[in-house]
Amino acid sequence: MMNQTPLTLAYSTCPNDTFLFHAMVHGLVPREGLDYTVFLDDVESLNRKAVDGFYQISKLSFAAIGNLQNSYALLKSGAALGRGCGPLIVARKGTDLKKIHSSAIAVPGLQTTASLLLGLFLGTQPRSVPMVFDQIMPAVSKGDYDFGVIIHEGRFTFGSYGLDLVADLGQWWEDETGLPIPLGGIAVRRDLPRDTMAVIEKTIEKSVRYGFTHPDASKAYIREHAKELDDDVICKHIDLYVNDFTLRLDDDGEKAVRHFFELARQKGLMKSSSEKIFALE
Repeated sequence: MMNQTPLTLAYSTCPNDTFLFHAMVHGLVPREGLDYTVFLDDVESLNRKAVDGFYQISKLSFAAIGNLQNSYALLKSGAALGRGCGPLIVARKGTDLKKIHSSAIAVPGLQTTASLLLGLFLGTQPRSVPMVFDQIMPAVSKGDYDFGVIIHEGRFTFGSYGLDLVADLGQWWEDETGLPIPLGGIAVRRDLPRDTMAVIEKTIEKSVRYGFTHPDASKAYIREHAKELDDDVICKHIDLYVNDFTLRLDDDGEKAVRHFFELARQKGLMKSSSEKIFALE
């Protein structure tokens, strides 16, 4: 029998996360004897808390998962991977990308995949300034920073801030590797029993399937937490970041994660680890 003590589950307020976890946390799919205490937060806050193992199950940036591989393992369901969905570098109109090497760059947290991908793109550790992701576009628009790396809904709204796209980091990754870009995943603490990890992974997959089958069921929950309340933007966000990879990583998805970690470690941008990446491999 599973442990009846509720497990701590944390994920971001972004529409892709509230969409995929809606059925799971509202009891719309079988929990197989498990219960959850749920926390919602900005993904970089979750990355920082994971350093101390704060939550047993947590959405984390892939950059953070790689650096915390000794204490957390990745589940194969619930991940955000894809094509045409990577972070974007934006700037005010007329800004030359060549200035980026000497500029401070606003990023959505130092442990985010966006920040690590920026380092891979530049070939060096960037002068990154962390801030909450929805503050980046206003800061760049005001001239506080020449460049910003944006994620989530920002890819649909940066034009309204008078900003131009100067580089698509996801497209760069795809051109370099031919693989989908791994953005974030669901990690479990390694001290959880293996059978518990298996149930969690399967429940997440069922929750995503429920969301696909009942797309309107989670709308109120998503709007309750979304930073951007425009329905069209929310729908575009979910369509972009929730896909077959979210249901379960296939061979291409697993290859993308492994290559991302390998390349980041080769460049000295991620800690090494002898632990296996996936919880159930």
